[in-house]
Amino acid sequence: VQLVESGGGLVQAGGSLRLSCAASGRTFRSYTMGWFRQAPGKEREFVAAITSSGGRSTAADSVKGRFTISRDNDKNTVYLQMNRLKPEDTAVYYCAADLKLMGIATMEVEYDYWGQGTQVTVSS
Repeated sequence: VQLVESGGGLVQAGGSLRLSCAASGRTFRSYTMGWFRQAPGKEREFVAAITSSGGRSTAADSVKGRFTISRDNDKNTVYLQMNRLKPEDTAVYYCAADLKLMGIATMEVEYDYWGQGTQVTVSS
């Protein structure tokens, strides 16, 4: 499984960005997908995740109400819509795939494959 993120960049506080993660593999629709982020000097943290069908999702408290995860299984792509961005959202954002078919996953160790990351920088 290969995951390629895109859509990062520089944005002012209060602005929006949409990240995309394109996945290889015919069984994408079987994967739970997640987004994580890592700020300079900090550990990687969970942002949001979505079940294989897209019927259920969850997000970290720090982004609830601002970020939305979604997926298009016909396009093998998962998205992270980020609104009302804050400087503290600055980080490298990674998408990840969980192939274990055990429902939604929020912990880094539960994910099997990772993308290379895309930088998001929010200026104040």
